[in-house]
Amino acid sequence: MANKIIFMGTPIFCVPILKSLYQNGYNISVVFTQPPQKSHRGQKINKSPIQGISETLNIDYRTPKTLKDNQEEYEFLKKLNADLAIVCAYGQIIPENFLNLTKKGFVNIHASILPSWRGAAPIQRSIMNLDPETGISIMKIKKELDSGPVSNIYKIKIDQNQNAQEISEKLSALAAEKILDNVDDILEDKAKFIDQDHSKATYAKKIDKEESKIDWDEDASKIIGKINGLFPSPGASFSFNGERYKILKAEIGNGIGQIGEIISNQLEVACNKNQSIKILEIQRQGKRPQKISEFMLGSQIKKGSKLSNV
Repeated sequence: MANKIIFMGTPIFCVPILKSLYQNGYNISVVFTQPPQKSHRGQKINKSPIQGISETLNIDYRTPKTLKDNQEEYEFLKKLNADLAIVCAYGQIIPENFLNLTKKGFVNIHASILPSWRGAAPIQRSIMNLDPETGISIMKIKKELDSGPVSNIYKIKIDQNQNAQEISEKLSALAAEKILDNVDDILEDKAKFIDQDHSKATYAKKIDKEESKIDWDEDASKIIGKINGLFPSPGASFSFNGERYKILKAEIGNGIGQIGEIISNQLEVACNKNQSIKILEIQRQGKRPQKISEFMLGSQIKKGSKLSNV
């Protein structure tokens, strides 16, 4: 009889991983994902990407608002008597009493090189911190957040021009490939889980919208890290004449000027340490994204303008 596997996940990052398990013949008994969310104006109900792919693949799924004090879901999983639970960016804390409801435990696919960047936004924080690499950690879930022992870590380099969406897609594809070997090893009791060095732990707190504001007094590399780390949402932005402008893509320039000054006709902005940022793609509030050459044709932001500092 095939091993019973529970899958828990929510965002699009998890979709290739669930598809990989399904297409390689693993018995996904049930999927848990976040319930559908109302859009900002409440006009539309948005299913999670994992609910969407579960429906496509005809996999049973459940969408409880919370697992905390949820006796119904506890009894459901207890009765299921599954062999293993695989968790990927589920978006909820899994109560401690749930962690004993499978024979081989709950295993998390975490998008960082643990113990670095435990928490909600590991990819964004890694890019914003200018880390040279990131990766996927396969770990057992314990009560404390992302603190469980790790069996395998798979690393990739972060190039200066890569944004959070691109890194997320690379890590998702990597996880979809590597999880297969890990599941087999765990089910066959061949996996070795090693405790993390908790003294080296760093925390990737959830991104706050206030963090999107660009401080032109920072180094160019730090500003580029923010632009790339916060793409596509919430995005790194500045204000001019009361309007918000989101920078979608930029590179380090070699222009010199007063901090926050526009020093070219192609929207190059001076920042700290005699450096500059060349904006390549931009989006004005309420408008579509534009290449900088198109944007500057009708823009009020001209050479010599000064951008406020946060």
